[in-house]
Amino acid sequence: MSVWGKIVGAAAGLAMGGPIGGLIGAVAGHAVDWYRGQPAPDGDATQHIAFTVGVIALGAKMAKADGTVTAEEVTAFREVFRVPEAEEPNVERLFNLARRDSAGFEPYARQLAGMFHDRPEVLEELLQCLFHIAKADGDVKPAELEYLRAVSRLFGLTAADFHRLCAEECSGCDVDPYGVLGVEPQIDDESLKAAYRRLIREHHPDRLIARGVPADFLSVATDKMARINAAYDIIRRERKLA
Repeated sequence: MSVWGKIVGAAAGLAMGGPIGGLIGAVAGHAVDWYRGQPAPDGDATQHIAFTVGVIALGAKMAKADGTVTAEEVTAFREVFRVPEAEEPNVERLFNLARRDSAGFEPYARQLAGMFHDRPEVLEELLQCLFHIAKADGDVKPAELEYLRAVSRLFGLTAADFHRLCAEECSGCDVDPYGVLGVEPQIDDESLKAAYRRLIREHHPDRLIARGVPADFLSVATDKMARINAAYDIIRRERKLA
């Protein structure tokens, strides 16, 4: 069963609790009878469901903070999620319910931070998905950037991590390769290689899957790996490293 089917079925077999659980229950209520008696989602499925619903909910709250939802942002949602056509109504329902929810984004971010507290790379991947959506209609707007910064803080990510994401996502064509790697230009060659290898190891798609990121989202992880490699190649050529 895809993660989308698991989300709908979660209301019947999983008591996740918190705002994410409430959102699942609201969108899946009409389908609970069909899933009654199905096996409850396992631990991996629970993480995949939380990640997926978290991106939708926080993306909806970001759209609300920005004031408008553009056609480009809707397209970006579909790119991030790789939504099967048959599941698009469920995604749209989740998005609209989260956007209308009177609660702020903070409860969702705190619940996700608690679930993935020992896996900051998963939380960073979730934030990267939100960046991808935010810049769909151009560069990230100031209100969106402040929203993303606030989410990053609630996730427990460091200021350096957030700066590195901004270097990847907010600089248009003038991307600072050192910023993408999260290092200073004066870093020595061996430390540079170590920083590069650490990022590649932490954000490799296979590792992210093992740590709780659904396979449906790995296009964003693959893009991130490409940017890390491109940044390192630029610096390597400048320094004439082997």
